[in-house]
Amino acid sequence: MKIAQEIRAGNVIMYGKDPMIVLKTEYARGGRGAATVRMKLKALLNNMGTEVVFKADDKMEQIILDQKECTYSYFADPMYVFMDAEYNQYEVEAGNMGDTLNYLEDGMAVEVVFYEGKAISVELPTTVVREITWTEPAVKGDTSGKVLKPSKIATGFEVAVPLFVGQGDKIEIDTRTGEYRKRV
Repeated sequence: MKIAQEIRAGNVIMYGKDPMIVLKTEYARGGRGAATVRMKLKALLNNMGTEVVFKADDKMEQIILDQKECTYSYFADPMYVFMDAEYNQYEVEAGNMGDTLNYLEDGMAVEVVFYEGKAISVELPTTVVREITWTEPAVKGDTSGKVLKPSKIATGFEVAVPLFVGQGDKIEIDTRTGEYRKRV
């Protein structure tokens, strides 16, 4: 058991009967009242979001989720199918995939997250390398400061890249923020 002020973003806690992932925490100390912790939570099973205020010394159960290295196999509407090294297949609902779909491609290695033996979500590596399939041409003379132009990768996800990046170039993208990191 942990107290509310020890919980950080990314932790998973039980709130009611549902496991919830903590997206954001805000510690506040009132004048006369007790200190409070405001948490923005998202349910792991149905993606419903909520915001809750706890007393700083409230006790809560922290959950440790299982993870397994898998590779993406195929999409079987409405499930995405992943396979581990022993050829076991796991299905994750499309609604639980979130931003992962922006970077997912066949044969990609990912971490599948399990809660009570059920695959509930997917975690990507922190960076991925993708090829630019479309980009706007650079405008000559527009070089004051950090100038970015829109471009797209094979999944249709739009990434802002510097002017020197062209169509067909491979770039590294940070999957947490969706931002360009460097040309590869």
